[in-house]
Amino acid sequence: MTRAVVVGSGMAGLTAAAYLARDGCQVDVFEQADHIGGVTTTFRKDGFAWDLGPLMIEGFAPGEPCGRVLAELGCADRIEFVRADRGVVFPDYRLQPPSEYIGPYWRRDRLKELFPGEADGLDRYYEFYDTMLDLMLLARRSEGAGLLRSLPDKLRMARLFGRVKRFQTWNSKQLMDHFFGDDRLKALFLGILADLVVRPSDFMGLAVPAVNQETAFDRRLPAKLSSIGARTTFQYVVGGCSRLVSAVAGVITEHGGHLHTSAPVSRVVISGGRARGIELASGEAHDADLVLVTGGARECFFELVGRDAVPASFTAELDDLRLMESVLMVHLGVDMDPSRHQSGALDYHYHTYDLEGAVARIQAGEYHEGNDGFLIYIPSFHSPEMAPPGQHAITIYTVAPNKLRGGWEARRQEMTDKLLDRAEEVIPGLRKHARVTVSMTPGDFRLRTHLDHHAFGGVSPVMGKSGAPHETPIDGLWFLGAQSETAGGVNNVTLGARTVFQKIKRGH
Repeated sequence: MTRAVVVGSGMAGLTAAAYLARDGCQVDVFEQADHIGGVTTTFRKDGFAWDLGPLMIEGFAPGEPCGRVLAELGCADRIEFVRADRGVVFPDYRLQPPSEYIGPYWRRDRLKELFPGEADGLDRYYEFYDTMLDLMLLARRSEGAGLLRSLPDKLRMARLFGRVKRFQTWNSKQLMDHFFGDDRLKALFLGILADLVVRPSDFMGLAVPAVNQETAFDRRLPAKLSSIGARTTFQYVVGGCSRLVSAVAGVITEHGGHLHTSAPVSRVVISGGRARGIELASGEAHDADLVLVTGGARECFFELVGRDAVPASFTAELDDLRLMESVLMVHLGVDMDPSRHQSGALDYHYHTYDLEGAVARIQAGEYHEGNDGFLIYIPSFHSPEMAPPGQHAITIYTVAPNKLRGGWEARRQEMTDKLLDRAEEVIPGLRKHARVTVSMTPGDFRLRTHLDHHAFGGVSPVMGKSGAPHETPIDGLWFLGAQSETAGGVNNVTLGARTVFQKIKRGH
């Protein structure tokens, strides 16, 4: 029987372990924390619950890419999802789902009302958007379909790509400048890049539609808007993301696998150019035929493996790895009804139209103290069980530098108060009605993840750059997760884990 060791119990590690266990491998998952899930977990205190990492997740509905993963693992029926959407608020305007559904392109039509001089550019952008979404669907459908079955899709892809080929070397700033003149409108389609902590001038223009899918902004939109097929939708996990984690973890244990918490790994054992197992901080050794490591790329290869065991060309790639920055989160349990001030579960509040400058400042270690923007997430709107009856769980967070001048711990209360000041401009009385307040700084996330640089979403999606490859220079050693080639996001790391399993199954 093949023995596999998985280091880390986030969604990447658990998904890979579940596939291996179902395939008959002897699987052990080692987690340094006292709970599984990594940042894809749900924090609970005094009857309230908040997710620490992902909020709305992509592609987990039945028949969608991650939904198919759950079906293959046999745990899809253990998790309840609800369609998700989000509102967007800028200083001069806001776009939030209307009370009555008015069609799949209501945002385009509303933007024409707000920016009448940009009507032609909006029409051209949405033609580009539809083309790119169709290309994404065709590419996904043709993966693994075989040459003959995928040939019609590939021919159609070639025709569609001809419409957008001229943009393939453009960054997102150039793309927005091509379609629009008003910086306020450009910021709408570039705003999410602040979450990814990537400058518009560094982000691929062709990827702008992928991070602005209309299904993310109105849960009533039908997924099938094209003759090519259904597009991806977005979901909240009812009851919190820990239920997704528990469902996948259950597959592992039901097939004879073992989950070990409070079990930090100190090194990957390498012998004869091959991974032979792991050694715990306690000194306990575990032999294995396969070692799959998740988490930080540099921590994996420089600390667990050791620089000397990795080719110099590979270490150079790791040294050049572009990582996102961190976040400051404030979790509140309140005895008030916030629905008078925010109707949906999730609203993004942007206070600047200069996304290029805002991201550059964060990358330089300058914290905006909430002044450039933040989001407000109220999970108890879609999952009332995440708060006591008549009360609500609220998360306010914003991107923040991994390191702060003066230190995050010393300035925790100051920065918590400043973020709450901005949030109370949206929902007055938050502090007055707070029964529970928990702030989580980048320093807290570094401790939770054991990373020197906490990158909330993993690798930064910079053009021409990638995360660490799944298949490493060391036989038997695989790397997964948000700092791998699949990049961050629950959907990406889940699909990346499936890809790794398939490669292992095929013998690479």
